[in-house]
Amino acid sequence: MDRNELAGYLDRLLDCGRFRDYCPNGLQVEGRAGIRRIVCGVSASLTLLQAALAADADAVLVHHGWFWRGEDGRVTGIRRARLKALLENDLSLFAYHLPLDAHPEFGNNAQLARRLGWAVEGRFGEQDVGFLGRAEGSAQEIADRLALELGRLPLLVGDAGRRVERIAWCSGGAQGYFEQAIAAGADLYVSGEISEQTTHLAQESGVPFIAAGHHATERYGVQALGAHLAERFGIECRYVELDNPA
Repeated sequence: MDRNELAGYLDRLLDCGRFRDYCPNGLQVEGRAGIRRIVCGVSASLTLLQAALAADADAVLVHHGWFWRGEDGRVTGIRRARLKALLENDLSLFAYHLPLDAHPEFGNNAQLARRLGWAVEGRFGEQDVGFLGRAEGSAQEIADRLALELGRLPLLVGDAGRRVERIAWCSGGAQGYFEQAIAAGADLYVSGEISEQTTHLAQESGVPFIAAGHHATERYGVQALGAHLAERFGIECRYVELDNPA
């Protein structure tokens, strides 16, 4: 498939133009024109790039790309090594951040809901990235199901015994949406990361909070998107899991 045709398709599919993001979405580094094999992963680390090269891939598709707002823009050290791996091997990098969190089918939050059996009923938060829906059980029971699905022990703070009907969730580092989730009527909020103040808010509001892991909650969007590309265009898409405790 032509690289630019793929970029255009993904930009339209994920509605990239509507998002105000912290990084550029889409084709971040231009490689060879033809794409027949893609390696997918959560973050564009050097280890992932090396896995893509070992797989003889033409492109890398990730959730966390490069060129974040406010970061040092000098191409030295780690940044030089990463760019060198792409440019010397004519490998393209596609990255979709908020668009891949928010997409109603292939997004991280939609895929998390599908795996956990949560019924999606609405949105909340900045640019409607957060999801609202229905779940059954106590906060502890939901934490236990997350542990089984994600393969890691989540951190639950607040009232573990609270019964949950209305649940709010947003993958990754979205603990800052906790107050908005409470205002939206959630009985429980699930995200990837936790901050010091999150514990106090959970205790004082009576709404428990689960930190299930930034990486762990954001594995499934890029996998679903890769599977879609493979089915639609016949491109070989291979997901590479790189363990990350964060």
